[in-house]
Amino acid sequence: MFSIGNIEIKRDELFVIAGPCVIESEEILFKTAEKLKEITQNLKIPLIFKSSYDKANRSSIKSYRGPGIKKGLEILNKVKEEFDLPILSDVHSVEEIQIAKDFLDVIQIPAFLCRQTDMIVEAGKTGKPVNVKKGQFLAPWDVKNIIEKIESTDNKKIIITERGTSFGYNNLIVDFRSFPIIRSMGVPVVFDATHSVQLPGGAGTCSSGQREFIPYLSRAAVACGVDGLFFEVHPEPDRALCDGPNMIPLKEFKELLKFLIEIHNTVKNLSSMNS
Repeated sequence: MFSIGNIEIKRDELFVIAGPCVIESEEILFKTAEKLKEITQNLKIPLIFKSSYDKANRSSIKSYRGPGIKKGLEILNKVKEEFDLPILSDVHSVEEIQIAKDFLDVIQIPAFLCRQTDMIVEAGKTGKPVNVKKGQFLAPWDVKNIIEKIESTDNKKIIITERGTSFGYNNLIVDFRSFPIIRSMGVPVVFDATHSVQLPGGAGTCSSGQREFIPYLSRAAVACGVDGLFFEVHPEPDRALCDGPNMIPLKEFKELLKFLIEIHNTVKNLSSMNS
């Protein structure tokens, strides 16, 4: 469908977006990137490395947000050069897009900003691939309007990521109908397995999460036929400065990914037989 850095995004070929929630240190970022590249190379699955330079949407004023755009982009660029990986991070304003576009291979629009027309159009104008997180408040069929905004800039490099829908207070639930609905619009669909088990604001001054359910939801999503998977991964999630309860421990990532690739290949083969 289109290329991102040195990888190709193809229909029915699984890819992965993975990395720590936020930049905590160069050491953690480099350790995670090195291991993720090793795992994905061995399993022959394309990897886009992600981490945030600023988590602007935090529960509390005291929450850790990251090193900021200037220092954060410099660190991400070091990862890109050291490990030859395409880089994704989220932006929060038109002004940030103008700065970040020179560093990022994929510009990500956060879920709560997915209806901000000026931002989406500006991201499209960069010509870079744009990954839009579907808002927790948005129906899957409403995503068509987001796609049209980006396409108005003649940019067809569009990814939509499902990250769950608000379900009462401090909870999210995944409607698996969204995957075939959004895929029918002609864009790659990614399942954000880690944010989908987040409990927004569930710990009072920060979000909580249920990482034990990540394998179950990600298996179901792959069986539904998603194009990509989004995981936040950390060497020690319980000590992470942000979103620890819904991140995967780095040491567990390989076995989970192996299982998901097997499911993907099985579904793909069955689909070929029945077509």
